[in-house]
Amino acid sequence: METIDMFKALANEHRLQILNWLKNPTDYFVHETNVDMEEVGVCVGEIQRRLGLTQSTTSHYLSILQKADLLTATRIGKWTYYRRNEATLAALSDFIRSEL
Repeated sequence: METIDMFKALANEHRLQILNWLKNPTDYFVHETNVDMEEVGVCVGEIQRRLGLTQSTTSHYLSILQKADLLTATRIGKWTYYRRNEATLAALSDFIRSEL
């Protein structure tokens, strides 16, 4: 993934907020399933409720973050769970420290 695509994905307050919430998901989301939020991630519906945006807008934002490799998705049954891609975020942080 191009670094510029990551910056484009981060150029939206709602997408930044999602990444912030997913850093410590148990601080922001109610554990409604038997899925470990730290290990697997947070369900789209929970993220959508917290954002207060439509499901389609939330899904679009999550897709942008996933395409930029900032999130990973796990499908369990009919539900999709998202969590941060810490390796990509660490590489982006290293890039910022070394290049800017």
